[in-house]
Amino acid sequence: MNLVLRHVLTRQSLRLCDKIAYNNVPKQIAITSKCPIIQYRKYSEQGTETRKLPQLMEFPPIMWPSFIKYVKNWMFSNFIIRPYFDQEFSLNEFIEASKHAVQIVSGALQNSDFKTLEGLVDKDAINALKTAVSQLSVSQRQLLAIEKEDIFYAFPYQVGVIFDDSDKRWVEITMCYHVLRGLKNMKESGDMPPITLGAQPQYQDNIFILNYRFIREFTKGVEDSWWVNIVNHFQPHMLIKKM
Repeated sequence: MNLVLRHVLTRQSLRLCDKIAYNNVPKQIAITSKCPIIQYRKYSEQGTETRKLPQLMEFPPIMWPSFIKYVKNWMFSNFIIRPYFDQEFSLNEFIEASKHAVQIVSGALQNSDFKTLEGLVDKDAINALKTAVSQLSVSQRQLLAIEKEDIFYAFPYQVGVIFDDSDKRWVEITMCYHVLRGLKNMKESGDMPPITLGAQPQYQDNIFILNYRFIREFTKGVEDSWWVNIVNHFQPHMLIKKM
């Protein structure tokens, strides 16, 4: 039912109940008698609940870049990873390629297709995601799939190099993506959102932030590819409300 119509009907029902109460009970009771509107509130709360998307994994939510980390990331990429790990490594190319991985992983999560995640997502992460997705409602699962064209801002929050005592070494990159669901269609129709879309209530339910952490082993003689070991989707306006 249209929200405005429901509101009008609720107001009309309230007036009718007040009139009936006033005519059929003593005046001193009729003055304080009101028809409950619990059902109306319940509908509103349920509608809000289906638009909430809880975090999928235990990981501190990342929303914005850090200037200090930005400098460190640049140094790691250009003075450690490229000369000693992978001479063809480009952080910009990695960012673009990672968006494709996000589309595959998020689409598989929406469909509970965990078989597709094998070989792309760490086994422990897959188990954690299975538990998290199983607790989502159908409406919440529909919020998981992300088109890479809907990502309007992506940045590496942290680039790190890991060594252990057995001379094994890995590169780990934590990415953050800002997403506006439906952005691709808006671009195609020429209807671009405003710069201040985060402050516009009509866009809030379609804005998501994704945190993905990628890791790859670069031990000498080991052939490896990038894996995902952290996956988090959340809505920033819901996170802000909790603070």
